[in-house]
Amino acid sequence: MGIVIAVISGKGGVGKTTATANLGLGIAMNDRKCVVVDFDIGQRNLDMILGLENRVVYDMVQVMDGEATVQQALIKSKGNENLHFLAASQSKDKTVLNSQKVKKLIDTLSEQYEYVILDSPAGIESGFEHTIEFADAAIVIVNPEVSSIRDADRAIGILDSKSQKVKDGGEVEKRLIINRIAPDMVKRGEMLRSEDILDILNIQLIGKVPEDRGVIDASNQGKPIILDKKSIAGQAYQRIAARLCGHQVEMKDVEISDESLFKKLTGIFK
Repeated sequence: MGIVIAVISGKGGVGKTTATANLGLGIAMNDRKCVVVDFDIGQRNLDMILGLENRVVYDMVQVMDGEATVQQALIKSKGNENLHFLAASQSKDKTVLNSQKVKKLIDTLSEQYEYVILDSPAGIESGFEHTIEFADAAIVIVNPEVSSIRDADRAIGILDSKSQKVKDGGEVEKRLIINRIAPDMVKRGEMLRSEDILDILNIQLIGKVPEDRGVIDASNQGKPIILDKKSIAGQAYQRIAARLCGHQVEMKDVEISDESLFKKLTGIFK
């Protein structure tokens, strides 16, 4: 059985869906079979970031309702044959989800894939709870700002109380990604430092992603930024995906800009 990972944030606009797309593709690039599932019913965007919006024929609700099979609904990524995608319904709302159907879908996928990545909807309503209900692990996406941290903390609290794994006496493994870090703003005290965020949320860090203007353009083109080897955000997602696959990868401190690092190094030799 594959591992089921819910990607959560607590609020919108932090880059959760972008992270899901890039991590899914990154895992596939590490020669692991991976499927990403969009649970944001009525507001799907994952298909566009992956550049697969024109290939969607059947969605997850149609699969759960028996109108299509999983194999009919799965879409192979253009970026890597190890990655598949299952779209959310655009015409339904989140009330169509129920635990029994969600569990059956996730069990079917985890029999076929090593990694099942679930992109949760923003916020903490019923759609969020169904996304986390049968997850083995969770990746929490935050920005270095107070509102993002506060909302993520609420989401973690729900995860720790509502997931089936916790109800069965276990624990959902949680990892943190700090997204859209601007080194100059951190230096000026306009963004929270990663140390402060880790103290508040008290979960293990798996990666830091720096602010990168190329991310928006890549998303608009349907080409995940991880495919751009020159992108600093793409490189960060490559490192995080490798860690998710069990590789030992050094944690790069993206909170220090190249200019600041150069000044620090030259200062040593004065």
